Amino acid sequence: MPPPPVLAARDLVKTYGGVLALDGAGIALAAGEVHALAGENGAGKSTLVKLLLGIERPDMGVVELEGVPLPFAGARKAAAAGIAVVAQELSLFPDLSVLENLFPYGSPRRAGLTSPARAREKATAVLAELGLSGIPWHAPLGRLDLADQQLVEISRALLEHPRVLILDEPTSALPVDAVERLFTVIRRLVGQGLAVLYISHFLEEVRRLADRISVLRDGRNVMDGTPVARVSLDALVEAMLGDGPRDVRAPTAAAAANTPAPARPRQLRPTKLGFTKVSVGRRLREVSFEAPAGQITGFAGLQGAGHLAALEVVCGRARPSSGMVTLPGGEPPPRDVRRAVRAGVAFVPSDRKRYGLMLDRAVWENTSAVSWLARAEGSPWLNRSRQIARASAHAQRLRLQGNAHSPVSSLSGGNQQKVVFAKWLDIEPQVVVLDDPTRGVDIGARAEMHGIVRELRAAGKVVLVASTDLAELVELCDRVLVFQRGRIVGELAGPALTERDLSLAMNAGFAGTTNA
Repeated sequence: MPPPPVLAARDLVKTYGGVLALDGAGIALAAGEVHALAGENGAGKSTLVKLLLGIERPDMGVVELEGVPLPFAGARKAAAAGIAVVAQELSLFPDLSVLENLFPYGSPRRAGLTSPARAREKATAVLAELGLSGIPWHAPLGRLDLADQQLVEISRALLEHPRVLILDEPTSALPVDAVERLFTVIRRLVGQGLAVLYISHFLEEVRRLADRISVLRDGRNVMDGTPVARVSLDALVEAMLGDGPRDVRAPTAAAAANTPAPARPRQLRPTKLGFTKVSVGRRLREVSFEAPAGQITGFAGLQGAGHLAALEVVCGRARPSSGMVTLPGGEPPPRDVRRAVRAGVAFVPSDRKRYGLMLDRAVWENTSAVSWLARAEGSPWLNRSRQIARASAHAQRLRLQGNAHSPVSSLSGGNQQKVVFAKWLDIEPQVVVLDDPTRGVDIGARAEMHGIVRELRAAGKVVLVASTDLAELVELCDRVLVFQRGRIVGELAGPALTERDLSLAMNAGFAGTTNA
């Protein structure tokens, strides 16, 4: 028998405009346990969390904290009651300092006065446990990379000393070493009696960390607090998908016939992308490689290894300080993002809310944004009906749960990422750069997106992929270039491309051959 719950929900029903988001769902979180919550995008996980926090109220059902119905409404009052949450999408303030983000409601007091020194004192131990002891206190948070920002948000939650900690995709932007540090902290806190709700699409992580698991499908529990030790990976996948993995499907012939051809950037003669002794300040040091068309080339490395700097050069987000970069058409590297788009370079970012989407706009407005930017000449005006038809075709191709007129903010994280994919597919790029392309995405959506990436390879595109998920690099890439301290230390391909060898190469600096 499981221990009595600290936080419990039963028979929850929630509808939005006639759409049933939860249909009798529930969960029970016990002290001293990690309880995982899994399910595809749109299964009801986000809605359940909102009801647990009192952000929204159920149409039916009950949520109780230690047997008492929740009296609060909103994350701030939930925190005061001992429930802390780290959301999948960061809720930080990029223009404020690290310290101000850790204590958004004001520094702790000493002798009745706010004390930044007391704030640093309280935060130091938590930050050190997560590997952030050297973080600059007064630097704007937006200067940190996404992985460190995510760890700052986790630190902020831990500073509340909660009884219940809700972690929604906490490792989606973290490198391997940071994941291990986080797991160590979680296990220590659970050992002290904390109840943890752990939401993740990384099922192997769930099996390593969680004691129990609940799975939602179509707003209902298909697993409810099952001991993880009794559940195989195949059983988890079957529970989430129901009808098994889905194939990526192109638009129907009728839809394709009625959809105008996408706006095309200036056409290139795709052969390969090349770097010759390229340096970017101290981030990249005399790096040389070729990425042929019709191949998926992976980029791997620990935080700050230089692999992301190489991709930024391709996308026009960083300029080389020396060396030569050649695009597939023989052109030099783009000097900025606009020129990159017009050169046929697409960039799908890991931080979709910061770089990828206009959340308050409709799907069709987002998908047309890049194709408009790609127009180097001709009419600057958008044909609304044409753009809506094109967005609808992309939505069908990517199995988007929404339509062309849906506000992007109303979509789940996985469906938002599909919109990011769609807006870049709209320009028919010749070079596609993907940075953590399936971050925060469920198994079904991940398989669909991987199918789209393989279609791009088959169409003769140059595809470059960086990912904090080593399994994704192994599954998707033909070869992976491994970076360390700004240099390529080797390459893995074929049978040598395994998670174990890739992790070893990233940490030890050796990866098969160094002939990149």
